[in-house]
Amino acid sequence: MSRFTLTDLPLSGLKLLQRHSLSDSRGFFSRFFCADELADAGWNCPIAQINYTLTHHAGSVRGLHFQRPPHGEVKIVSCLKGEIFDVAVDLRADSATFLHWHAEILSDKNFKSLLIPEGFAHGFQTMTDDCELIYLHSEPFHSESEGAVNIADPRIAIKWPLEISEISERDKNCLMINDTFGGILL
Repeated sequence: MSRFTLTDLPLSGLKLLQRHSLSDSRGFFSRFFCADELADAGWNCPIAQINYTLTHHAGSVRGLHFQRPPHGEVKIVSCLKGEIFDVAVDLRADSATFLHWHAEILSDKNFKSLLIPEGFAHGFQTMTDDCELIYLHSEPFHSESEGAVNIADPRIAIKWPLEISEISERDKNCLMINDTFGGILL
């Protein structure tokens, strides 16, 4: 019996992962990851890194981050506490949806995760205070492959649902995409 339902989203390769829980008077059980069940969705390697974040204030934004090849990564993002507006931006040079974005609400109540393929930037905005997230990565972090896109880039034009209350200096100062940006070649 599968513990997940995978739904294709408008950007090729991007998937919504709905976790199914088993509940009783004690609480619930929910599978977070299963290599066999997620292989067909594009996860074909071991988990190389797991990251955990806490973001204190609603309206805060983190992102939009990615890793370039040869350290491109697939990731699964889940919200353990609170609610977030989770965004994936297609940066694949040969994609029909190059520079398009898609967002989903992830929360501790809806048991949804985003499976983000290689070649995408990722970021999120907290919709509530004290949001906790867990990220499963197919590649460890490599600073030499790190990249970022400015969250206010007009070529992407993300419609953040809340006024931005906090953002790191690093994320705020990311460059905007210019005409020389050819995307990520996979």
